Amino acid sequence: MSHQSPIKTDDFLVTGKKKFRISEHPTKIDDLYEDKSDYKDQLSSLQKEINDLQRMMYAHSRYSMLMIFQAMDAAGKDGTIRSVMAGVNAHGVAVHAFQRPSTSELAHDFLWRTTLQLPKRGNIGIFNRSYYEEVLVAKVHPAILAKQNIPKELTANKKDLWSGRYESINDFEKHIWRNGTHLVKLFLHLSYDEQRERFLKRIDKPDKNWKFEDGDIKERGFWDDYQQAYEDTINLTATEKAPWYIVPADDKKNMRLIVAKILLKQLKSLDMQYPEVTDERRAELQRDRKLLEDD
Repeated sequence: MSHQSPIKTDDFLVTGKKKFRISEHPTKIDDLYEDKSDYKDQLSSLQKEINDLQRMMYAHSRYSMLMIFQAMDAAGKDGTIRSVMAGVNAHGVAVHAFQRPSTSELAHDFLWRTTLQLPKRGNIGIFNRSYYEEVLVAKVHPAILAKQNIPKELTANKKDLWSGRYESINDFEKHIWRNGTHLVKLFLHLSYDEQRERFLKRIDKPDKNWKFEDGDIKERGFWDDYQQAYEDTINLTATEKAPWYIVPADDKKNMRLIVAKILLKQLKSLDMQYPEVTDERRAELQRDRKLLEDD
């Protein structure tokens, strides 16, 4: 039994009501678990509740949920998704990891490829990176825009370009919310020093070498630019219906417990139940039961 303070998800919530400053949000907080055993017990309990509610969501088939994970490299997106969703029926969950856009994807608007992967009713969709890359990576590296074949008159004024993309994102998120998709947007907030340590582990451990690329060092050189891009993005896209959660990521166990608690709270907020069984249907079930007993 844990004696740690309960996880208060509102501590990590950004709704756009006040200015978000990335430097004011910690990347490390006090442990939310006593030891490894306590961590496993807490996570297991959260997983069970998440699974139970996801089963109800699937049966209810009215809502869907979209979880968006954004972070700097090595923040632990993959491991967090695996840990939090472990034990949840895979039939009701779909994970999509978005890499560099393909030629076909570049021939469409920047929301097209992610829209195709939105979760259907009753399901949880998880985006490992998302359309937010188009106001993060593309903003830090403007040369990316040249590959998107956007008409020059639409890219000439960069201020209008970026404000237009933020507006498109906000309109899109309002649209899917109006149609029953609840958003859970997570920024896994990693420190510069912790990223360095994780990169070193990827180099030192043979089974992690595949995770490290030379380009990771180059991207690390744009750290301050990315921090500013995240701050701008969160300020301009955090709303009451589609808020951001700024999750401290320097301790992976803490991070996973927080993310699991956020997901659980969001699932509990949905007005859902198992479909009601009518008297007529109960009679049918009893007839079927007798047929099986007599078989």
